[in-house]
Amino acid sequence: MTKVFKMSDLGLLSYYLGIEVKQDEAGISLSQGSYAGKILEKCGPEDCNSCKVPMKAGLKLSKESNSPRVNATEYRSLVGSLRYLVNSRPDLAFSVGYVSRFMEEPHEEHRTAVKQIMRYIAGTRNWGLFYARRNGGSDQLLGYSDSDMAGDLDGRKSTSGILFFLGRSPISWQSAKQKVVALSSCEAEYIAAATGACQAVWLARLLAEIRNSAVSKPVLRVDNKSAISLIKNQTVHHDRSKHIDVRFHLIREYANAGQIEVKFIRTDDQLGDILTKPLGKDKFHELCSKIGLGSL
Repeated sequence: MTKVFKMSDLGLLSYYLGIEVKQDEAGISLSQGSYAGKILEKCGPEDCNSCKVPMKAGLKLSKESNSPRVNATEYRSLVGSLRYLVNSRPDLAFSVGYVSRFMEEPHEEHRTAVKQIMRYIAGTRNWGLFYARRNGGSDQLLGYSDSDMAGDLDGRKSTSGILFFLGRSPISWQSAKQKVVALSSCEAEYIAAATGACQAVWLARLLAEIRNSAVSKPVLRVDNKSAISLIKNQTVHHDRSKHIDVRFHLIREYANAGQIEVKFIRTDDQLGDILTKPLGKDKFHELCSKIGLGSL
């Protein structure tokens, strides 16, 4: 590039837009500890009591709240800051996405949920992701898609969780409320898988372009056998699936064309679960460890 452009070599990347990067012979680590500290300063004392999870297991919030309203500008500012922290913290993707649903008219119970997220961050400021250098391991693109069922109290919509690994390293994650109401857990999982398939095909093409190689077939792990049957055979459960929006059936085309491989995984091994609902302490930290997220 120096032969084409006038540029200066500033050495290895160490800090970029609030993301701290450390590179050595073992690999590369990404964290946002300094940025997290700034958020804690914004919301109050940095030495607040920490907690083990960002959101209590089974917590349900609604826009229709009887608790007092809070300052919407402050709430939006804090939640907006938290959303940027998700760039290196997949463990926060669901909880931050969940409290983002109430920015129009936040109430006290919504702010309490945000405070718990801040307490969790206070105890995990030095957490981040570590990307080990390749040492003969696989570099297959592997994805996980999962969904809860009608977890949103206001619109009864489900939440999709999508998580992708390149080898053992997480490279992409998403936690988002689905656009339509699912009538069954099979349909909710099918919609999540369709979203994951689109992401998988795009990532596979991007990697092929970067490597100047053929497009590989990514694997998508789904923990619902009915959804997998619906993907692989369109005559299965036809009466219960004919109402599903046509755009979600794109995953069938991808599967039939061999652009993606859908495989079953046990619910206990489904890493995408952390992106769909609040979990208990033990399960939450187990999944964080499996993802590769921890203290740096």
